Amino acid sequence: MRAEALSLVDKIKQSMALLRRHLDWDVAIDRLAELNAFAEDPNLWNDPGKAQKLMQERTRLDSSVSAWRTLERELQDAIDLIEMAEAEGDEDMVADAESSLRDLAKFASGREVEALLSGEADANDAFVEIHSGAGGTESQDWASMLLRMYMRWAEQHGFKVDLMEDHAGEEAGIKSATIQIKGPNAYGWLKTESGVHRLVRISPYDSNARRHTSFASCWVYPVVDDNIEIEVLDKDLKIDTYRASGAGGQHVNTTDSAVRITHIPSGIIVACQNERSQHKNRATAMKMLKARLYEQELQKREEATSALHESKSDIGWGHQIRSYVLQPYQMVKDLRTGVESSQPDLVLGGDLDKFLNAALAARVHGGPEGGVEDIG
Repeated sequence: MRAEALSLVDKIKQSMALLRRHLDWDVAIDRLAELNAFAEDPNLWNDPGKAQKLMQERTRLDSSVSAWRTLERELQDAIDLIEMAEAEGDEDMVADAESSLRDLAKFASGREVEALLSGEADANDAFVEIHSGAGGTESQDWASMLLRMYMRWAEQHGFKVDLMEDHAGEEAGIKSATIQIKGPNAYGWLKTESGVHRLVRISPYDSNARRHTSFASCWVYPVVDDNIEIEVLDKDLKIDTYRASGAGGQHVNTTDSAVRITHIPSGIIVACQNERSQHKNRATAMKMLKARLYEQELQKREEATSALHESKSDIGWGHQIRSYVLQPYQMVKDLRTGVESSQPDLVLGGDLDKFLNAALAARVHGGPEGGVEDIG
């Protein structure tokens, strides 16, 4: 077998091993059999909520198990075909079999990433919270660019985006904003984006056209389902109302309808201003708070460090996950995985998938952790 074919076979086998380990194969097979038995029970749909959850779990598990079995079967078929073609000296058949291996390697890689989206809250919608760093207008403008990047990524994937609250900057950009992204596995895809993002560019606000470095932070947390119980005590809350600052007509701008909730024990602060009534904004803000507390618990379970996920941490050197350099050259580099792009305009326009895929894969592969690197 030629070197390229051997390399592809090894790559596919590595993906299969990761998939099998991630599934916990024996447990997955037993659970799928159990779910198939539940599906045949005529009384299952007496509780539609429970039935829907079980059927969703069954569909995801069956898809993962079927994908692994497909990989096993098609890999062996390709190996047998190559060996037969080489024995007969049929170069055209060898080329066709190697082409099949390349397609199979792509399929294996895709299934490997999809398998990573099986965490407890990965299927949920996501809140994305953006904060500008020190630096006034420059960082506030960068924060608005970052917010737009995630909104465009969501739109390109057919997800719905709702603006929950935004705090406009004095001259341009935003001090902070929160959006809700609604779509399949929204949290699973975006959960690795929490951290500090750095921009290097010639400032449009500097009359001397000097190069500036700006920082903004991103926090991603899952929207919690109604059946997830998160205990929040009234005595632990500080609730403030204020006048909404964004667009929304006369009602929004003349009443204290916006709500900010501070969870005193954790220091978590959430705010909502997109609803027209204070009551609705308070209900939504409470939902956001519970989501933050739930995400905090998920991070503890995953033994993740809190430095990258603490919105009150210093937004600057030492907490970065990605650098976006527009001057003196053009480069976007993820400091955790080493993934790069020489087209920052596309990345800032929402082309994030290769960064998301690499960061998710690094969680299982144990990929490189990014130190702080001085780019530009």
